[in-house]
Amino acid sequence: MKPALFLIPVTLGETDHRKVLPEYNREIISRIRHFIVENVRTARRFLKKCDPSMDMNAIHFDVLNQHTSPELISAFLIPLKKGESMGLLSESGCPAVADPGADIVAIAQQMGYRVIPLVGPSSLLMALMASGFNGQNFAFHGYLPIDAAERTARIKMLETRMISENQTQLFIETPYRNNKLMEEFVRICRPATKLCVAVNITCKDEYIRTRPIKEWVGNIPDLNKKPALFLIYK
Repeated sequence: MKPALFLIPVTLGETDHRKVLPEYNREIISRIRHFIVENVRTARRFLKKCDPSMDMNAIHFDVLNQHTSPELISAFLIPLKKGESMGLLSESGCPAVADPGADIVAIAQQMGYRVIPLVGPSSLLMALMASGFNGQNFAFHGYLPIDAAERTARIKMLETRMISENQTQLFIETPYRNNKLMEEFVRICRPATKLCVAVNITCKDEYIRTRPIKEWVGNIPDLNKKPALFLIYK
């Protein structure tokens, strides 16, 4: 195997990896001894599920998250320089998409290393697929502002863009604030604007619904502490 930085998708929630990840991913994982991860404990758990025979004591982990010093990141790629492949894992879904792993991928590209994305679940794309919204023109905005006035202004601005540019708008929220965000969409958006809520994608309690804002009034599900995506479209 030629040395490369493999971008390895992780299951969403407690989904059985055999349902959403190809066998090829397991083959690649079993050959790698250097991983860049957000959390070592959950990374070990995921890798052990993929390959129960994997010797965790023989694996080296570097931690890349919002607290990692930028000065340390380049050093994570030393194994690649030595001709050894590496794996990049997100906590959930595809690495480097709404994920701090994008920083290490950018450095790998700048240094001329091979970067190979593997197939796996992306909650953003799967929510878009199931929404019934425009999949040819869309924008992901991550988290909306925490300040109430700024948040309201941003939602109104993006709803206007949705109309003028025929563009689907995607958002995420900290799980314990999901219900509040739903209430804000219902309060701020036009009654005819469509809102899709996608929760726990690929998991047993998966919930994906698209309805006009006016139909969500009085029918907001309890989304507290559940991984969710929100999409609006005309």
